[in-house]
Amino acid sequence: MSNGRILKGKMKNGPVHVISAHSPLSALLAEEAGFDGIWASGFELSALYGLPDASLVSMTQHLEMTRAMAERVTLPIVADIDTGFGNAINVIYAVQQYERAGAAAVVIEDKTFPKVTSLIAGGRQELVPIREFQGKIEAAIKTRRDPDFLVIARVEALIAGLGEAEALKRAAAYEEAHADMILIHSKMTTPTEVESFVRAWKGTIPIVVVPTAYPQMTAERIEALGKIRMIIYGNHAIRAAVAGMKEVFARIRRDGGIQNANQQIVSVEEIFRLQQMNALKANERLYMR
Repeated sequence: MSNGRILKGKMKNGPVHVISAHSPLSALLAEEAGFDGIWASGFELSALYGLPDASLVSMTQHLEMTRAMAERVTLPIVADIDTGFGNAINVIYAVQQYERAGAAAVVIEDKTFPKVTSLIAGGRQELVPIREFQGKIEAAIKTRRDPDFLVIARVEALIAGLGEAEALKRAAAYEEAHADMILIHSKMTTPTEVESFVRAWKGTIPIVVVPTAYPQMTAERIEALGKIRMIIYGNHAIRAAVAGMKEVFARIRRDGGIQNANQQIVSVEEIFRLQQMNALKANERLYMR
């Protein structure tokens, strides 16, 4: 069964919970925590490289990380491919490569290339014309080999401050271009704007939400709306990693050694477990002669 079909099957039972990851290790931890899927986050990978999320990380870098995660976990991966790395021709190549790499879905946003991250205050949020983005969606749909490989259209009209009417107009146009799902994004600090969009949505394809800026939008609240089939927790892995490292690094410097910090971090044996060192040792016993 393909990864896309697995993801679709999970959505039949209600919204799936998809968590961000930026490495095979973070993807393994997400799988162990019981999430339904992995969000191969462009924001998180940019942060991992210490770079702004502004189309500076190349498609090759993001693709290789997506492939590396797909090789280490069984969860379906939703790949965040920003604007598709260019125009419709770039989208064709990207879809070919991400499907081959093992992704279950791609999310393409209707901003201009190069993009700027959505939640930054005062960021440049320019959208492409609707017809141009329809072409990108149509190119992605036509290119995929597996009909269960999901092409998700990300509507940035609310991020750009263009209002609900424009967001609905764009979402309807992207459904017309045969997108499988609509991701609606907002930087409001309450769920009101997104909830209003969801209630007003008359289309037949389901909605994806990313409640990063409005954490009050709980799973229970989302399920009550009835049209949402995917919840993406978009940047919590990298934020958790930074919080943990900052705390431990500061303690080591403050204490003049690792004697106290050592008690608040996982053991080396836990890292060995995640690395599957027992399997390596077993293979050494079997085959090393």
